[in-house]
Amino acid sequence: METNEELRKQIFEIVEKQIKNNDPPETNIAFNRLVKMGYSDFETKQLLGQCVAVEIFNIMKHGIKFDDKRYINNLKQLPNEPIE
Repeated sequence: METNEELRKQIFEIVEKQIKNNDPPETNIAFNRLVKMGYSDFETKQLLGQCVAVEIFNIMKHGIKFDDKRYINNLKQLPNEPIE
């Protein structure tokens, strides 16, 4: 599948804003944990971005609101792929 660079950029901006604002704090916790596991900053943001993408997909496809509980659970499960 071809990567949509604009979409990736937007998702990375969301991840970076969450890290900067520590909101939710679980994003920073997951970021630090993944870096300690040996993932690069870029790889870590890609993994975090997968969790963001799941929520965006559900908002757009199913018209449901952002699910904080699912999002945080997915962050805690990284580097395993997020659950939709």
